[in-house]
Formats: sequence, C-alpha cells, structure tokens
Amino acid sequence: MGVRYKIILAYDGTNFAGFQRQPNTRTVEGELTKVVNMMAKKPQPPLQVYGSGRTDAGVHALGQVVHFDFPFDIEADNMRKGLNSMLAVDMEVLRVEKVSSTFHARYDVSGKRYMYRIDLGEFRNPFKRNYCGHWKFPFDIEKIELALGDLIGEHDFTSFVASGSTARSNVRTIYEATVKQNKDDNELIFEFYGNGFLYNQIRIMVGVLIEIGSGTRPVHDIQRLYELGDRRNARRTVSASGLYLKHVYYEGEDPEHPTKLPKYQR
Repeated sequence: MGVRYKIILAYDGTNFAGFQRQPNTRTVEGELTKVVNMMAKKPQPPLQVYGSGRTDAGVHALGQVVHFDFPFDIEADNMRKGLNSMLAVDMEVLRVEKVSSTFHARYDVSGKRYMYRIDLGEFRNPFKRNYCGHWKFPFDIEKIELALGDLIGEHDFTSFVASGSTARSNVRTIYEATVKQNKDDNELIFEFYGNGFLYNQIRIMVGVLIEIGSGTRPVHDIQRLYELGDRRNARRTVSASGLYLKHVYYEGEDPEHPTKLPKYQR
C-alpha cells in the first residue's frame, strides 16, 4: 500500500467544474490525481486521491483536505514541493503530513467551516466577480445577526438543500454562524461551522439571510422554513463565486465539537 499522505490544498475554483472528477472536463480531483500519478511514475493501476468532500463549480478552497497512498516514502515537505512544481497556478498544496493507513480524508471528518463573501458595491466589482457574491441593496446587519441565531443547533435543513442531493438525511448541526461587515473592502462576510453541509445549503442560507437583512422576509423566517420543509420557499441561491471551504476539522482538532457526521449522511 505504501505511505499514506494527508495534504491541505488551496485552489481558485473559477476555472474548475468542481472538485469531483468528471470525464472531459477540468476538475480539482482530476488535476491532482494526474500530478500524483506523474510523481509516482504512472503506476498501474493508477493511484486514487480522496477528498474531504465535494465543492461545486466556481467554489474555492482555503483548506481542502485530501489523502492518497503513495508507493515511495518521500519526506513530507519534499512531497509538497514536488506536487506544487507540477500543479497549475490555481492550485497550491499548503501542507503535507504522513498519516496512519487508517486515516480517511472524508470519513474521519468531524466538522467543516465555510466562508461566504458578498461585494456590497453599487455595481459588481470586475476584480471581485469570481471571488464574491454581489448585493447592492440596503440591509440591516442587526436583523441578519438575529436570524443567524435560528441556524445554531441541530435542524432538518430540507428547505435549504437543492435538488440533486444524494444525502439520506437532511439533519445537520451548525455550531457557529457569524456575519461581519468589512467596510474597508465594502464586503459582508459570513462564516458557518457545522458537522456537515448539504448540497448548496450554505448558498441557500445566505440567500435567505440577505433577504431578511433587506426586509423582504421576517427576522425569524428561518423557523418557518424548518417547519415547511420545502426548498421552493427559500427561493434564492447566491452565486458559487463567493463560497470558500475554509477549514476541515478532524477528531481532536476541536474538542468542543467532536461529533462525527455518520457516513451515510455525507
């Protein structure tokens, strides 16, 4: 089996069709798999890489986690340098470590933290269009802060999951949900930390929160959406460009929230 490596990977999702490998299209998993196999001198069968989870087309990562088994024992920092020397400029391996053969980048996850950035300019900033959502209308951040409290805890997020989800359960736990306004950059920045997130869940939640802040929804409308369990009532899905996978947690990294998401829910 060789040596198992865990890597922390950052990427600009703009020119990727998502993380998961797909035929005839550029993906993060596909590019990384190709480079890992080149470093391993193209073994047969080819080596596989395993990510902590998928990100959609246009979504970025500051701390995606991937593992793979490698046939040669290479010092961790040399592995990092070797991978980065061959990866495209929109990807970077930030850290590499050798791990136990029982470690799994996906199945050992205990939590994930995402960030969502919104450009608040009257017109969409051309230099932010691939890295932020956009909202030009007035809003009350205090209303958003009140609404965020309704997301904390374990809930059935059926109203916040897009069609196409393969999850067997829509129940998830959110430990933290915050918002802050960066006036220097004219941005609104959300962060969400939970034991797992559903397909498009964060982008739908942000859409609801922005509408609450703008006064087109009641402050505690999230509670109504839980009861309805109907995606159509959540309406808006904000753009993928503003979403970042910021950190993936594993057991022992966050003792306050150690609960793993059962495998069948991922």
